[in-house]
Amino acid sequence: MSKLYLVPTPVGNLGDMTYRGVEVLKSVDLILAEDTRTSRVLMQHYGIETPLQSYHIFNEHQTVAGLVERLLSGTTIAVVTDAGTPGISDPGFLLVREAVKSGVEVECLPGATAFVPALIDSGLPCDRFVFLGFLPHKKGRQTAIKALADEERTMVVYESPYRLVRLLEELREVLGEERQVSVSREISKLHAETARGTVAEVLAHFKEKDVKGEIVVIISGKCQ
Repeated sequence: MSKLYLVPTPVGNLGDMTYRGVEVLKSVDLILAEDTRTSRVLMQHYGIETPLQSYHIFNEHQTVAGLVERLLSGTTIAVVTDAGTPGISDPGFLLVREAVKSGVEVECLPGATAFVPALIDSGLPCDRFVFLGFLPHKKGRQTAIKALADEERTMVVYESPYRLVRLLEELREVLGEERQVSVSREISKLHAETARGTVAEVLAHFKEKDVKGEIVVIISGKCQ
């Protein structure tokens, strides 16, 4: 029987790839990659010679039907993204949904996801939290940020390095400068950093820097 695998890839250090992840990527017939150029570096590092096919947010709607047909015909497929677990603010959900509808077996391997280490490292409560992914860039952004004010659980947000300072300024305006936040970037890489403190303190820290890398922002809930 065919099978669809979702295989997490390292968010930084290539050594974070699991043995089983490598085995699966070597054994499947096809690997769907968000960016084949990025994924090829990982594949070459681990000696994985399985064919790669581009699969990203700009073509997933057009290709999903054909991919499900291939799965039903017996092709075994793995999905990877540039970093982390497919489907978490990355392509993967649409194909999983349609595969499940069609009776294809689906398995997501455990592995790297950026928000988990960032949440644990934050020092903020992690027994109850809400994952919000990327907030809207333009339309609906202010509404989304204002909705954070009354959330009692710890909040997890992904953000671009180019919008980090803007986000912290918006949080200061809506949540107040004393709200606790933690910002992690370059997780597991050589220049990994986590800045913790009040919104005002973390904002001041990043205003003085040229911010680079993937960003995870952890925001304390109301009254925490």
